Amino acid sequence: MINVRFMMALLLAAGFVAAAPALAEEPQSIGEFGDWEAATFKNDGDAGCFMTSNPTKSEGKYSNRGKVYALITHRPAGNALNVVTIVAGYTYKEGSEVTVSIADQSFNLFTEQGSAWARDEDDAKLVAAMRIGNSMIVQGTSTRGTLTTDTFSLRGFTKAHGAISEACGVAP
Repeated sequence: MINVRFMMALLLAAGFVAAAPALAEEPQSIGEFGDWEAATFKNDGDAGCFMTSNPTKSEGKYSNRGKVYALITHRPAGNALNVVTIVAGYTYKEGSEVTVSIADQSFNLFTEQGSAWARDEDDAKLVAAMRIGNSMIVQGTSTRGTLTTDTFSLRGFTKAHGAISEACGVAP
């Protein structure tokens, strides 16, 4: 499981909180829920919440890969709720999309560098699918053309999502 200090560094790097670390407080763990970890953070006085998980299975013909994880973030002050991010552990092929499959539903995420995001109109739909699904399969392609398939367990997702929603004062 990813620890909250590591996540804070990633959030800073990804621009989820201000670039000035002095303005960002250490995240506070809400707890672990199945295969998901939830936490809160404050940035310049504004509260935010996130939940994260690592894949239970990763496939692909790669020799070196960084940390892989899925992240759901609420930043109510910025009106950014249910922001879905996938971090691949490599740089995605420019202009490529990532496919996320949950049961019979499929979503295409756009990529930039080593991250993929759901489009604004798809964030809530993807989170709704994650809340009722058992597993999530994420397929992406690296700059070298390597196809990867990561499987995430959704065990505990609904409870973790409820916890970050409650902590941030938003409806799940």
